[in-house]
Amino acid sequence: MTVRHVCALVLLVLGVAVLLLSAAALIALPRPYGRLHALTPATSLGLPLVALALAVETGPGRSAVKLLVIAALTAVGGAVTTMAIGRATAQNARLLRKDSPP
Repeated sequence: MTVRHVCALVLLVLGVAVLLLSAAALIALPRPYGRLHALTPATSLGLPLVALALAVETGPGRSAVKLLVIAALTAVGGAVTTMAIGRATAQNARLLRKDSPP
């Protein structure tokens, strides 16, 4: 086992652990807002850790760069998507006005 393989394995285990904890919290939490909080670590930490582990394992090259771009887009896009879903859910539950500013 090389050092690169061990680093990739540690990152993969951490990412999968975050994803499993988020899935368990998603099942356990009853309200939509709590479920949104459970999904945020999966998109902002779990999947980027898995993609980073794959990038480390593949080594330098185009595929590693693609994986890092996917990780960055998921980390940023996941938080934005969570905020948009939360806002839409709050408007649907009439906690916010439909014409309220973003």
